[in-house]
Amino acid sequence: MFSLLLDGNAMLRRCLVAALASGLGLSAHAADIKVVAPNAVKEAVLEIGSRFAKDTGHKVIFTWGGSEAITKRIADGEEFDIVVTTSQAIDRMVSAEKVAAESKTDFSRSAVAAAIRADAPRPDMSTVDGVRQALLKAETIAISSGASGRYFEQLFERLGVAEKIKHKIRQPPSGAQIGDLLTSGGAQLGFQQVSELLHAKGIVYLGPLPADIQNYTVWSAGLHKSSRRPDLARALILALAATEAKDALSKHGLEPL
Repeated sequence: MFSLLLDGNAMLRRCLVAALASGLGLSAHAADIKVVAPNAVKEAVLEIGSRFAKDTGHKVIFTWGGSEAITKRIADGEEFDIVVTTSQAIDRMVSAEKVAAESKTDFSRSAVAAAIRADAPRPDMSTVDGVRQALLKAETIAISSGASGRYFEQLFERLGVAEKIKHKIRQPPSGAQIGDLLTSGGAQLGFQQVSELLHAKGIVYLGPLPADIQNYTVWSAGLHKSSRRPDLARALILALAATEAKDALSKHGLEPL
């Protein structure tokens, strides 16, 4: 039933939200809905969550972090109503009986992109060889400790540059923004999700990697089994995947699914 509702239009979403807010008697007592989500989807999820709060009168409380850090927090027993992270991580949480299996909803995906420090020479990243040359010429290179970081470790091997550039790699803790590392002078060239680099200040955004070496991360939401407001939480998960959410996702560098 829930999966069928996900394919509905904006009117269906509003009707469901209204029914949950009034039919369950929750509108008279505003509830707090706790969401943990990665920085890679922050701007879009915040916009959708704010719209949901306005529609229902309930409060959405966000906790942000890196995908690796979120996995650890859930494994350590921290409780939320909704967990947003990578699709693979949600699957692992389902197996660990932390997230309700039927609630898992893939709502967007993101590509990885490159950026440079504002004062750095601008490389040609439009081809695979261009990326290889940029890696070899860069003084320092920053990659994340999340999903995209793991991919780049493999990509460097694939491009035949891993040994040549390993002394240049800077990898901050989970949740750190590569854009911040670039602007502070901690690295010259950086790679992270499009959604994290697109609006970063003080950098030159170079755009997504070439198609031949592109990698996508699928972002999912799931209902934490400890949720005290499961119906409202399910409605917010629905809102993330609704037709009405697509503009917000696209605007912030995510591709709706």
